Amino acid sequence: MKNDLNWNFDNSYSRLPDSFKENIDPIKVKSPELVILNRDLAKNIDLNFSNVDNNELSHLFSGNILPKSSNSIAQAYAGHQFGHFTMLGDGRAVLIGEHLSKDKKRYDIQFKGSGKTIFSRNGDGRAALGPMLREYVISESMYKLNIPTTRSLAVTKTGEKVIRDSTLTGAILTRVASSHVRVGTFQYIAARKNIDELKTLLDYVVKRHYPSIEDSKNKSIELLKIVLEKQVDLVVNWMRVGFIHGVMNTDNMSISGETIDYGPCAFMDVYDPKTVFSSIDRTGRYAYCNQPVITKWNLARFAECLIPLIDNDQNNAIKSATEIVNSFEKKYEKKWLNMMRGKLGLLGEEKNDQSLILDLLTWMHEMKADYTNTFCYLMGEKFEKKKYYENEKFQSWKERWKDRLNFNSSSPKKYLKIMRSFNPLVIPRNHKVEEALDAANKDDFQPLKKLIEILSQPYFQNKNIIEYQLPSIQKEKYQTYCGT
Repeated sequence: MKNDLNWNFDNSYSRLPDSFKENIDPIKVKSPELVILNRDLAKNIDLNFSNVDNNELSHLFSGNILPKSSNSIAQAYAGHQFGHFTMLGDGRAVLIGEHLSKDKKRYDIQFKGSGKTIFSRNGDGRAALGPMLREYVISESMYKLNIPTTRSLAVTKTGEKVIRDSTLTGAILTRVASSHVRVGTFQYIAARKNIDELKTLLDYVVKRHYPSIEDSKNKSIELLKIVLEKQVDLVVNWMRVGFIHGVMNTDNMSISGETIDYGPCAFMDVYDPKTVFSSIDRTGRYAYCNQPVITKWNLARFAECLIPLIDNDQNNAIKSATEIVNSFEKKYEKKWLNMMRGKLGLLGEEKNDQSLILDLLTWMHEMKADYTNTFCYLMGEKFEKKKYYENEKFQSWKERWKDRLNFNSSSPKKYLKIMRSFNPLVIPRNHKVEEALDAANKDDFQPLKKLIEILSQPYFQNKNIIEYQLPSIQKEKYQTYCGT
């Protein structure tokens, strides 16, 4: 390349034992074409693309040319996929290296859809344009919603076709993450039953993500506690905005506490705790209401991996790990309740808060009310005119809510400020995402750019966004799909 774009690679994961990864370069593509570049993210991590033309960027973000000092690998990991354990790995992704920003923050730079690896099994290692743009849109929206997440730096068309149920345009996503170490990474190494490798992984994760516990007497215990707290915070945030991950397999739970792998994800419109969008989730395992339950289940699988490192006495190790995992419910309930208080602008804690919150959610469920827009209505944003907001049950609930607000002498200015920090005015409405992706597949990227622009300020009232705030009028059930 003509310049190094300020890349500053220090590839610590690639220095781990060979059992952790495969050394492999991205497979070159025929005719790359840059579709979208996240210049704000580039600036945040101190990359400079200002003097590079789109042709060169296309070759960079397709893997046809690699930055100096990059070191490409596919990472090994395992996972419980819908409850069934499988040895996996990066079947269509390559980590090209770890970029250090000027303030020494470390970022994985990964190409998704970059070709076959030893972990591909029967897959072709490639990805389609629509799903890569979906991850770009949703991950950037999650970032703007103040939810920990991997981010998207670029999407590039490959100039090749991928065969799924139909013939689709091939593409590669460049993903940026604190790391790609997952619960499934620990499961993979634990399954090999090599205690030295497990210690190596533990030490690596602690040093990279949680150096404050490096000198702890029992790093395994402290790591389990921290990861549990991170995951509680993450799932509470998902519940706050009505986000449904859709495929909460253990290989999709990041040790860093970031949302990772946006496959069949979507946002809930009508409030229904059992909402599920994924076409392959036929039992509702990963439904909206089950996300906390599955988070705890995944943490239990993580704890199992750490048992050999927690205590030489297995019984003692299991007891200690179980106590930590079982602390999940109380921690989650407390943080969820405080989050819901925030959505309603409530200060302090009162004994009837939980019933006030649950009564609202029950009413929303009965009325098939929109989750996001109901809270917008309570903030005075009455863009969605629904008769159910006038019914007696809701009006009675509002009186109780107002009494609770007055209990703390909370002025409208004060409680609205709280509510506006918890409640987005706009989310990635599923039908608007699909509209943008359909247009992009026809080489019209204006709807996509407009959607990204609207979603970049989810907590601010902007003009002319009403069409992005209303739920779909279509009655057909919305579905999302994995593996495309």
